[in-house]
Amino acid sequence: MTPRWIVWLGGALLVAVVGAALYFPALRRQVTKARQLTEKTAEQARRELLPIAPPSSGDPKVKVKMFWGSAADDGSLKAVTVELPLSSDPALRSKQVLNTLLAGPVDNEARTLPSDAALLAFYLLPDGTAVADFSEALGNSIPSGIQSEQLAVDSITRTLEANVPQVLRLKILIHGQEVDTLAGHLDLTQTFLVKTPGTGAAQKPASATSAITAPIEKAVEKIQDAVKRR
Repeated sequence: MTPRWIVWLGGALLVAVVGAALYFPALRRQVTKARQLTEKTAEQARRELLPIAPPSSGDPKVKVKMFWGSAADDGSLKAVTVELPLSSDPALRSKQVLNTLLAGPVDNEARTLPSDAALLAFYLLPDGTAVADFSEALGNSIPSGIQSEQLAVDSITRTLEANVPQVLRLKILIHGQEVDTLAGHLDLTQTFLVKTPGTGAAQKPASATSAITAPIEKAVEKIQDAVKRR
């Protein structure tokens, strides 16, 4: 072997060693990143099989009824009993059950409210009228149609009726504003009946009054002020 070939061979080996030194750390980072991504995907899949648990509030756990969609896919609701830590304060209790309703059931097909919707504010007036302010996603993300919109409101009112007896009527706002419809069909200018006082009998959501009463107007103003300060 001539000295020239020895020099060429040595140079090639040197280039190979340098290339390996530069390549293998990058390869190791790619392998580590792929493993972490796989572990994250597996963890996400595991979490999707479980219901989203509300944060612990220190309140005693009680059995509550959540009204989600039924497997029959006929526009009906199914009562699902779960254990939740619930406050004895009716306004806070309403927030807790509505946030659980928004979190959704284990079966995503039974969801009645959009997964990206959020409860922004909730007021309960002395006469039993509740004002619930939801994010814009409640109207934007829900499938447009009278059945899906009615099912969403029914799930809210029936869940409140089953767990918060102090709530008699419900006014729904979207981002602090009264809107004409939920997603183009269901009238949201009305106040929905939750139950009739003194009877304990649940009522199908319907208009209690088309005009907003003075106490509701004050609650709406408070919510709108809070929205402006955000």
